[in-house]
Amino acid sequence: MDAFLVSTGLVTLAEMGDRTQLLAFLLAARYRKPLPIILAILLATIANHAFAGLIGTWLTALMGPQTLRWVLGLSFIAMAVWVLIPDDLDNTETHASRYGVFGATLVTFFIAEMGDKTQIATVALAAQYQSLLWVVLGTTLGMMIANVPAVFLGDRLAHKLPIRAIHVVAAAIFLALGIATLLGAGGDFGLSPGG
Repeated sequence: MDAFLVSTGLVTLAEMGDRTQLLAFLLAARYRKPLPIILAILLATIANHAFAGLIGTWLTALMGPQTLRWVLGLSFIAMAVWVLIPDDLDNTETHASRYGVFGATLVTFFIAEMGDKTQIATVALAAQYQSLLWVVLGTTLGMMIANVPAVFLGDRLAHKLPIRAIHVVAAAIFLALGIATLLGAGGDFGLSPGG
């Protein structure tokens, strides 16, 4: 259950102000059709995070426990720094005329999430906890907690959230998790059951 709760909390915080949340705001403001947007975000997130979780699980089989501990610890510390860097939409485009609102959201959200903070966090969490199902469920729920209000409230919510403070809290949690991992918390990577 720790894998689920930690994954949900970390991804919810990391997603605040993230480019995919900005994309959710943009899609909601542009198309004003929340249900297909939310469904597409859910499906894109499940596919993306299941892939990331599989990579994280595979890494534990590939690396020895000490190497994995260092890789994970340093990855969490890098995530702490990355969370503090503001996101924008970069080159993410949406073309609903060609794919419809659902299709445009599904494709752009999946692509925008590739290599994103929350996808990388999912890889690290799956490797840390060795519980693919609970990590993917947790990270997906975290994405939905952050993005569903963005879809329903659009730009009205974006300017009222203390995004910088949320990023600092997320960074502190990632940093603490990284230091704890480097110091041996969670210990026998890949040898104890997750969940």
